[in-house]
Amino acid sequence: MGYIIEILPSLLNGALVSFQVFVMVLLLSLPLGALVAFLMKIPFKPLLWFLNLYVLIMRGTPLLLQLIFVYYVLPSVGITFDRMPAVIITFTLNYAAYFSEIFRGGIEAIPAGQYEAAKVLKFTPVQTIRYIVLPQVVKIVLPSVFNEVTTLVKDTSLIYALGVNDLLLASRTAANRDVSLAPMFIAGALYLVMIGLVTLVANRIEKKFDYYK
Repeated sequence: MGYIIEILPSLLNGALVSFQVFVMVLLLSLPLGALVAFLMKIPFKPLLWFLNLYVLIMRGTPLLLQLIFVYYVLPSVGITFDRMPAVIITFTLNYAAYFSEIFRGGIEAIPAGQYEAAKVLKFTPVQTIRYIVLPQVVKIVLPSVFNEVTTLVKDTSLIYALGVNDLLLASRTAANRDVSLAPMFIAGALYLVMIGLVTLVANRIEKKFDYYK
């Protein structure tokens, strides 16, 4: 117990870094993903080609490889980021691609008749999105979005590859220094706590939006 108390502060500091990355990426990637999904409804081929290529690359390559590319490869062409900005940018672009596909599916699930009704009511495109599309899309996509959010909690462990002092790096440092697996088990427990909190919040939000039952 004394050993756990001794290493717990460093692990909690690492967990705080992981949580900060989680929150920042979530706040940036959700609106970006929704924006990409709506832009994909614009019948402009160059834009569609670019967005589809972006989604294909982000979803078709490992997140760890993307992190390495942004932090280690881009400087060779004169584009340099510090560790944390590289993490936030890469995670945001990656998760926005996944969220865009989720939102696109939600948008396509709305019956075409509702768009016709919006035209009859003389809604502007912005009013149609705000009052008809978004409320339904949010309800439709919530379960899938929260699945990705849970995955995001676990994926924050990848940032150790850039030397960011997150929970995983803090636990590995303690484990190597003390030749003990205890820090890794404690890190696992902290990840479980974070995922449990996210799941609890997700369940409450889903119940709040479950207004048709």
